[in-house]
Amino acid sequence: MKVTGKVWKFGHDINTDLIFPHTAFRLPPKEQIKLIFSDNRPGWADEVQPGDIIVSEQNFGTGSSRPGAVLLKNLGLGGMLSDSINGLFFRNCVSYGFPALQGPGISDLFEEGDVAEFDLATGLIKNLTSGKALQVPALPESMVETVDAGGVFEVLAAKGLIDPMV
Repeated sequence: MKVTGKVWKFGHDINTDLIFPHTAFRLPPKEQIKLIFSDNRPGWADEVQPGDIIVSEQNFGTGSSRPGAVLLKNLGLGGMLSDSINGLFFRNCVSYGFPALQGPGISDLFEEGDVAEFDLATGLIKNLTSGKALQVPALPESMVETVDAGGVFEVLAAKGLIDPMV
């Protein structure tokens, strides 16, 4: 499963409060996505194009268990790359079908505006702008299948274990 898109670069310790601010909690999903990163990058959600990719330094998604991964997916982002992703946030990425890879040195590979390409099944990450590449651990096959299906609910529905989501 390959993902290609324009890079938006973020630093260290991007917490779930920044991704999904408290002011968005009680809003409808279409309104929630407009507030992603509104505290540290006001207006950013309006600039994102479908398929764009977040690249971050260490510890992306730290903090509470707010479902930030589903907001990023609903915004239309193609996925994310990070030097390291908080464990709970990473599981939420997989569970909601939002492509993500992590590994040391990823953030050094990109500048904001570059074009990234990554493959969940092989772990190969490329900067198509500079021509540089980096190999990181690939996701296990079952996780790739879950992301490719759109998330855990879609996998369970396909197996007839739950009613399909509408």
